[in-house]
Amino acid sequence: MVGVLVIIIMKTIKRILVIRLSSIGDIILTTPLIRRLTVAYPDAVIDYCTKPGFYSLLASNPRLSAIYTTEALPSGHYDLVVDLQNNVRSRAIVHTLQPTYMVFYRKENWKKWLIVNFKINLFSTNRSVVDRYQDTLAEFCVSDDQSGCELHTTSDEKTFAAKYFDSGLKTLALCFGANHFTKRYPPKHFASILELILAEKPLQVLLLGGKEDSEQAAEIINNLPDVIQPYVINLAGTCTLMQSAAILERCEAVLCNDTGLMHMASSFGTKLFVIFGSSSSVFGFLPYHSPYELFEVKKLYCRPCSHIGRDQCPKRHFRCMNELSQPIIARKIIDHFKECIPT
Repeated sequence: MVGVLVIIIMKTIKRILVIRLSSIGDIILTTPLIRRLTVAYPDAVIDYCTKPGFYSLLASNPRLSAIYTTEALPSGHYDLVVDLQNNVRSRAIVHTLQPTYMVFYRKENWKKWLIVNFKINLFSTNRSVVDRYQDTLAEFCVSDDQSGCELHTTSDEKTFAAKYFDSGLKTLALCFGANHFTKRYPPKHFASILELILAEKPLQVLLLGGKEDSEQAAEIINNLPDVIQPYVINLAGTCTLMQSAAILERCEAVLCNDTGLMHMASSFGTKLFVIFGSSSSVFGFLPYHSPYELFEVKKLYCRPCSHIGRDQCPKRHFRCMNELSQPIIARKIIDHFKECIPT
């Protein structure tokens, strides 16, 4: 009887809306679910609603029929609405649509509060947010496909990126920014890593970030010896989101903080060297089904101090970042380029 009910539900679902309003990484982490929905409901129209600033992340996704924003909201009847934001604003959107079925992502913020404030970890495993997203559709026959995130760059974006790959050198992208201070590895430490790498292995390094990251980019470059600076190209604030994606698509490896560009690079299966400061893998934001090396100060008593990051270290020592070894990180990257990608 349950099986018959499921079949009836599946046959009635012809119009689906997915809602995730922000931010870069969270939206990219919804793309496996979009793909799996298209497999489960091949005849259904799938739409998406996000904030205007993130529209471009989804604009070229062939699995989506329409993309709406908080400035141009969806309307009409939906058979299924999947609210992966689950806040006041997204719930308001859901209730204006009055869908036949609606499901909401369970954020489990109380578990995050416990581990941040009392270091009590009630997360059973370090399950990815992608898998937690999928839990919302447990009753709708959406199957895990064991594949990663997706981004789709246009020919114009690929052309934009191409001009940065004619040096003949292998390329390392450095995504050095993050919204919050405690998730940013200090620029002088990044400079030390680049100096160690470039002293042993000639590479091209592309600095990627937004306009808000320009000061940090300048600090990285200013801390490099003059002889190394020509190998480092500062693109912070000069690329759109999807132009950055097209660049990451072509890089041989990426060194990054826990940031949206990390998930962007993971969409292309690029090898990632990931630095976690106040972040913790228990929150589920490691690269999804993509190769990576994680650098973190383990068993630090004050970590994590937040599930999103802070504007300053609450203990004033910033050990979660300052105690990470630049030589160890540099060696891992050098070995990757020497052993996995011969010149």
